Amino acid sequence: MKTIPAGEFKSKCLQLMDDVQRTRKPITITKRGKPVAKLVPVEQQKDEWFGRLKGRVRIVGDIESPIDPPEAWESSR
Repeated sequence: MKTIPAGEFKSKCLQLMDDVQRTRKPITITKRGKPVAKLVPVEQQKDEWFGRLKGRVRIVGDIESPIDPPEAWESSR
């Protein structure tokens, strides 16, 4: 794993962030030779809409047939 002093990290921060994103390799940031932080790539998350509710929604009955016309509905009056 690559290490870099905090002062150098401060001056090259944006470039290092791009490098970590591109190479997917973390960088350890040191202060006075001791590790103080680690810059790691973010986990890639799928933003998939289809199938998002799989296993959470249950369809009961026929959802494709048209509903009965209003005159066939029963009234409580």
